[in-house]
Amino acid sequence: MKSMLRLAFLSLVLCGPASAQDRAGVDKHEVEIGDVLVCDTQEQVERYIALYDEDQDAAIRSVNRDPNGPPRCGVVSAAFVRGPRIDAASRGNMAFTVVPILVLGVESPEGFRAVDPALYFSVFGVTEYPV
Repeated sequence: MKSMLRLAFLSLVLCGPASAQDRAGVDKHEVEIGDVLVCDTQEQVERYIALYDEDQDAAIRSVNRDPNGPPRCGVVSAAFVRGPRIDAASRGNMAFTVVPILVLGVESPEGFRAVDPALYFSVFGVTEYPV
């Protein structure tokens, strides 16, 4: 299932409008660089949101506390492309969107280096405006 999601997401990224694309077929304006939460599954991101209480590290530790496996969530400095919103959630007065992200590169001591594109799930805060 995960490989099918990767293929579908990669095809969306590579088959976008050709006008502003580089040689790899990725729209330069959609690639973001920064620290980002990456989790293996959407459920782990939703658990992160449920546990988040202004302390990102504590929420990540709680998600990764599963005794049946290795850590599944973490924060990395990466070059990535956001996919479409797949879920929305709130916690207290904060709102979040859950999205798949395609990680294209990661920061190393020598700077950013390309990696085989990998699909993960992440969360981004939403600014809400009163109406």
